[in-house]
Amino acid sequence: MSRIGKLPIQIPAGVTVTLKDNVVSVKGPKGELSQWVDPSIQVIIEDGEVKFSIDEANETDIKQKQSFHGLYRSLVNNMVVGVSEGYKKTLALVGTGYRAEAKGDTLNITIGYSHPVIMKAPQNIAFATPNQTTIEVSGIDKQQVGNIAADIRAVRSPEPYHGKGIRYADEVVRQKEGKTGKK
Repeated sequence: MSRIGKLPIQIPAGVTVTLKDNVVSVKGPKGELSQWVDPSIQVIIEDGEVKFSIDEANETDIKQKQSFHGLYRSLVNNMVVGVSEGYKKTLALVGTGYRAEAKGDTLNITIGYSHPVIMKAPQNIAFATPNQTTIEVSGIDKQQVGNIAADIRAVRSPEPYHGKGIRYADEVVRQKEGKTGKK
């Protein structure tokens, strides 16, 4: 069995989890998410916990079932955390003249190109700019928040010689030595 899959998920107050036709739906104060679960994984909702188990009687594809066991447990846990607390990624703009501005669901980034880069937030995602060089992407879906943050970072990835570009707030960019460093 999967070590992660064996752990039960505690359902916090204000969050409801339902199962219907192999679809787990999680509803909380921040929104609602749903995830299809493979039929080889049994989902048990009882006593304020969600538990996952696999049928080991049928030995075919046991490795696949074990990997699904941990995968679906993690996906449902991410949904429970997302609808109760939410997720947030912080990006930093490093470079002279680099700035960002959030207006409603639009993010306007001036990053050294001849034109500003304008990104529109999809549903359930919000942009915030506490200052001109910081971007916060927040939402209830962990995968979507990560993908949008990666898309913003891809506009201008940090380059290794001066460190300019868009990076995650906790990212460390190792700088290379230039040509003058060689002897």
